[in-house]
Amino acid sequence: MATEPLAKEVAGTCVDAGGSAIGMPQLCFDWFPNQIFWLVITLVVIFLVLSRVALPRIAAILAERQGTITNDLAAAEDLKAKAVEAEEAYNKALADARSEAQRIAAEARAEIQSGLDDAIAKADAEIAAKAAESEKAIADIRAGALEGIQVVAKDTAAELVTALGGEADAAAINSAVDAQTKG
Repeated sequence: MATEPLAKEVAGTCVDAGGSAIGMPQLCFDWFPNQIFWLVITLVVIFLVLSRVALPRIAAILAERQGTITNDLAAAEDLKAKAVEAEEAYNKALADARSEAQRIAAEARAEIQSGLDDAIAKADAEIAAKAAESEKAIADIRAGALEGIQVVAKDTAAELVTALGGEADAAAINSAVDAQTKG
């Protein structure tokens, strides 16, 4: 039998007499029930594969991620609390160190002031001793100078009396010079 062209009744509206599709076969209304049947079967198979295999894996991964995020947030809160505690401990240690440094500085100042006061008292005592020695030496020098002045005055008075033609009375000259030097 030779291949005869298909009759229009057999071929339908979607296939021409030579067996070729007319236009786009997907849009042929005669084939819609068949296409819908296979579409439903494909969607059911895809749904079963997704619901039994892929979605549980995705849900497990999402749950694991959520657990990891929750754990990380909790760990971050713990670390933040520890950081706050460490900062408070640091600030307390810093304040303690400052107060200790101020205490040590105050003690050092007091010790230095005490040493300075001792040195000043010792220097004042030495100065007072030197001043007393100096005043004693000055008093000795004054006394020696006064005696020297009296001797020179007596000798000068005796020489003047002799030069003026008188006779020098030692007792009179001594009493005159003593009267003049005392007052």
